[in-house]
Amino acid sequence: MLDLFSSVQARVSVSVALGIGVVAATFGYFYRKKLLSSPPKKWVRVGELTDLMIYPIKSCGGIEAKELTCNILGPENGHVRDRVFMIITIEGQGITARSHPKIVLIQPRFEGDMMILSAPEQPEISIDVKKLHQQARGKSVVWGEQVSTVDCGDEVAAWVSRYLINDNVGFRLVFYPDSFSTRDAWGKKKNSKDLETHAGALHDVTSYMLMNEASIEDLNKRLKDPVTSRQFRPNFLVNGRKEYAEDEWEWVRIGNVIFKNIFLCGRCILPNINPESGTRHPEGEPLKTLKTYRMVSDSIKAPILGIHLGVHTPGVISMGDPVYMGVTRD
Repeated sequence: MLDLFSSVQARVSVSVALGIGVVAATFGYFYRKKLLSSPPKKWVRVGELTDLMIYPIKSCGGIEAKELTCNILGPENGHVRDRVFMIITIEGQGITARSHPKIVLIQPRFEGDMMILSAPEQPEISIDVKKLHQQARGKSVVWGEQVSTVDCGDEVAAWVSRYLINDNVGFRLVFYPDSFSTRDAWGKKKNSKDLETHAGALHDVTSYMLMNEASIEDLNKRLKDPVTSRQFRPNFLVNGRKEYAEDEWEWVRIGNVIFKNIFLCGRCILPNINPESGTRHPEGEPLKTLKTYRMVSDSIKAPILGIHLGVHTPGVISMGDPVYMGVTRD
């Protein structure tokens, strides 16, 4: 089955110029019918959608949304797509706020075809996203995997380098132009077809991440310095009725869009970085506290908070939409 799916992806890459519509239909058929089990018939309401976020540049600032289209690659709104830009070293290796905390203070915004970047003590700089789709491709590396990317040019490379290391050379910004995943994220390690299918563009694990407000509230009861959901960078925040109930949501429906729970979200050191200051917590919080009571997965050697989702039935979701969990057992 994996060989069949790989051949479908290969045909997609070859056929872009010949007709994306036909290819997308073929890909969608195999994706829905072959690689995913069917969603349940029965649903139970578990809350409402209270926050929608999209993060165009991996590890950089997010953009609030009132409405988003959910496709296999991730949430989008025109040129605003989730984790399709990434900062890399000059050797092509992707970097994140784990190693460079100041990255979280780079803030994108969009005006028409232009993505405009701002950062502390830096002049704004603009990138024509539409033109990037016409540029030659190269290779970048994210979590040990090579991905096809487009370099965003010398001017923005110098801008990023000056901000991060006060030098004109050191880092570059790249763009992921495709509308489907070409990665094998964790596939070999976890032997999961779902993980391979839903690896997203330049995401850590999958195309979507959901968190439950009740879980964050329970964490804050244990912390000296309370945190917000923004430190955990979810796409979806739900005012769920019970803390950590999301661990068991095998299927999630937001409005009419259906998602599958692909993987529990094991937390790294990134939530220790304050998104307002770009600095790490001096005592390693909230990760330190999470480790004391949320090491709940046998296969993930990290504290769990949130769930990674893959979209099964694409569509549009909006703030305030009802959120349901699928009932898979009588």
